[in-house]
Amino acid sequence: MAVKLPPVDVVIVGSGWTGGIVAKELAPTGLKVVMLERGRFQDTSPDFAAPQSHDALKYSRRLELAQDLSKETVTFRNDASQTALPMRQYGFFIPGTNVGGSGAHWSGLTWRWSEWEHRMLSGTVEKYGRSIIPSDMHLQDWPIAYKDIEPYYDRFEKVCGISGKAGNLRGKIQPGGNPFEAPRRNEYPLPPMTAAQSMVMFEAATKNLGYNPFPIPTANCSGDYVNPDGVALGQCHYCGHCTNYGCEANAKASPHFTMIPLARKNRNFELRTNSMVMKVNLDSEGKRATGVTYVDARGREYEQPADLVVLGAFVTGNVQLMLHSGIGKPYDAQSNTGVVGRNYAFQSLGGARVEVPRDTFINPFMGSGALGTWIDDWNGDNFDFGKAGYIAGGGISAGQNSGDPLNYHPTGPGQPRWGAGWKKAMADGYQHSTGVGFQGAVMSYRQNFLDLDPTYRDAWGRPLLRVTFDWQANEQKIIAANTAICQQIAAEMSGKKASATPAPGRLIPGRRFSSVPYQTSHNTGGAVFGDDPRTSAVNKYCQSWDVPNVFVLGASALPQNAGRNPTGPVGALAFWAADAIANRYLKRPGRLV
Repeated sequence: MAVKLPPVDVVIVGSGWTGGIVAKELAPTGLKVVMLERGRFQDTSPDFAAPQSHDALKYSRRLELAQDLSKETVTFRNDASQTALPMRQYGFFIPGTNVGGSGAHWSGLTWRWSEWEHRMLSGTVEKYGRSIIPSDMHLQDWPIAYKDIEPYYDRFEKVCGISGKAGNLRGKIQPGGNPFEAPRRNEYPLPPMTAAQSMVMFEAATKNLGYNPFPIPTANCSGDYVNPDGVALGQCHYCGHCTNYGCEANAKASPHFTMIPLARKNRNFELRTNSMVMKVNLDSEGKRATGVTYVDARGREYEQPADLVVLGAFVTGNVQLMLHSGIGKPYDAQSNTGVVGRNYAFQSLGGARVEVPRDTFINPFMGSGALGTWIDDWNGDNFDFGKAGYIAGGGISAGQNSGDPLNYHPTGPGQPRWGAGWKKAMADGYQHSTGVGFQGAVMSYRQNFLDLDPTYRDAWGRPLLRVTFDWQANEQKIIAANTAICQQIAAEMSGKKASATPAPGRLIPGRRFSSVPYQTSHNTGGAVFGDDPRTSAVNKYCQSWDVPNVFVLGASALPQNAGRNPTGPVGALAFWAADAIANRYLKRPGRLV
């Protein structure tokens, strides 16, 4: 039987960006706030101190900062006719754990989504008519406009010390920035990072082709920086140990040092690690949360009563908790009814290999998580996608993330796969090849969704979350079109005909989606926000329609996925929701809409 603890005002589930932002914003209110994190405590010192923080075997191969799949995972299938199987090895995405969550091991790309990406449905209908939208596509607008969320984007960028170049300052296009960018009130806090060789070549090639290259906005600091909360971030030293690693210099913004310590300065805030939340407890009518039940590292079960519950876990964690707890109507793909699990989406990736002259050295060991140059000419609605025959597009880039030799083996098509020949090909390719890649948008569909698996259970006996997903015709067209553009740019960079980057099973146009290889961790949807309770699980403040004292934050709120990373919108939405909780909900608890 669970031990019942003294009640608190607020329970926050998860210590990543969303949970961290809400904790930092609510802790000064004087309310008793408890944060529950399933993983262990970690901090820059000693956990990410050099040289141990560069242990490639520990972090990039064994994924020290990732969720323990022996205890909890997801099952996967391509469609409802298949039997889903559990993911027991790290596959298409890598959810983080420990204090800071995925915000500790992320790469750092920090976008504002374009104005169209906030209103994909109405923006598409206005331009092309409703007939362009496939009948099975769940295209939805955000319930808030870009201009409403813009101040919160600005705030998140200042917290993280984003390095970049504005492209649209208060409506005036800026040289060197993204000309397709939505209007912004301020320049980025820091100038762009120093360009790597691959970026210099990509910029020249794309300009030759008439495109508009610009530096990727990144949470890897180009210089020393103190954010508005007084937190100091160091300058990135381009060590190439970002993605799947913590940063010893605090040059990569992470909630474990920008948010959690500020919340902990308040005596009314408590962080409990190794605390796995099992469910949100509801009253007898199922209309109000009474707290949560969680299990500690020794398997002891506790009931933590609370007046307000904030779910700030990963997409899959939020949706699984809602389904286990009976918050909101589960989505039923057959009848196309229900909302929890609806609008799940992923992202597509791919690209082309670039072989450079022998007197050109790429030096891939020098890089950072988000060091790159990008073009948005074929992304969002920046081009005539109606003429192209699909909705949305993708961002195309070149950059240097990590040349970690345990994982980076840039051999080309037809080269040996083992032995001395493979070693020679890898050594040549390491210095004299690079790549052009794309990141494609993925729309939401009736047949792509999340629900509870009827067969497999986690270490605590709960049904695993089941992912049903496959590429649809729209996304296949995006993949094919963007692959061709990458090949065009690669040929311009090298002067040779380029081949698609070999990635069996996932990026070849026409193939079904494979959950086996890692692709990206950019899952979205499952508990989307909206104006209509029939098609959204939470309202525009990320407040549950059915249980108003539960707020569900994170990428689970996004109705579909864009051709760029979601962390910028996730951070902005967390500030937006925290503002609504602190300044509206706490004064008058109840529905905000």
